[in-house]
Amino acid sequence: MRNYLFITLLFLLIFLVGCNNQDDQSEQHETQSKGDTISVTDSSKRTIDLEKSPEKIVALSNGDVDIIYALGHKVVGRPSGKTIVSEAKDALEIGSNHSLDLEKITSLEPDLVLGNHPMNMKDIQAVEDIGAEMVLTSANSVQDIQKQISLFGDLLNKQDKAKQIVHKIDNKRKEVKENTVEKKPRTLLIYGAPGTNMAALPNSLSGNILELAGGINIASDYPSLEMYPQYAQLNTERIIESNPEIILLMTHGNPEKVKESLIKEMSQTAGWDELDAVKNNRLVILPSNLFGTNPGTKVIESIDYLYDVLKNTRE
Repeated sequence: MRNYLFITLLFLLIFLVGCNNQDDQSEQHETQSKGDTISVTDSSKRTIDLEKSPEKIVALSNGDVDIIYALGHKVVGRPSGKTIVSEAKDALEIGSNHSLDLEKITSLEPDLVLGNHPMNMKDIQAVEDIGAEMVLTSANSVQDIQKQISLFGDLLNKQDKAKQIVHKIDNKRKEVKENTVEKKPRTLLIYGAPGTNMAALPNSLSGNILELAGGINIASDYPSLEMYPQYAQLNTERIIESNPEIILLMTHGNPEKVKESLIKEMSQTAGWDELDAVKNNRLVILPSNLFGTNPGTKVIESIDYLYDVLKNTRE
């Protein structure tokens, strides 16, 4: 990888926040009811006490927005830009996990702000100073998303609905596992932007989905990057040696430009044209709303999509 990798990596920070977590182990959420008080423990191991179920919620990631609406509630503030939940389009745009707009959030007088761990640890005090509580979660695996759903269900007194959604995800995981054949395609999963490409590791959400969908991650033992522990620097020699049967590309930029940039970079390596994935034209761009960020309850669609892609590779 070129020397400018770590400079360009900063560009990806805003996109990877939904998936990154310096602790690759999932935290267990705990919820207790004390009379009318709701007490929860979030991914930062902080205990948050709410006098009642929150009514005015601000969510800093689209995945959190999706879960809140799936549980039958709504948000008053959402991430800036296009939303994956049409019902939330009129909610005030308040920045993102990477850079929240505290003035706009203050104007909403929220009861609760939902953020990412560890990205929004630095924002807790500022949010509490405006009279709101902040709950932090992570989404580095499908199980993490299920824990988010359960936690939000407890916060909103929507436990039954949350259990239904979690059960539906469990059923999808079981279904895919039962239908996955023994031959699993060797897969290279890349997160890219023009000029910068990283391999997604198994401890990332997309890497976890890849394994659930029946693929073998050829980068599973690559050393992780310090800034992004769910990703690794591409190792062209090891890629050639592993000979992936399919290459999957995630991006939030112009997908064709990112694909062109990747091919231009990798084609300079001897043996690239001889890879099974290249010879069979199996370089697939994954939908940005389902991969590379937390898709919320739509993770079921992510699993289905990748299962079908890998199935076509196996056939």
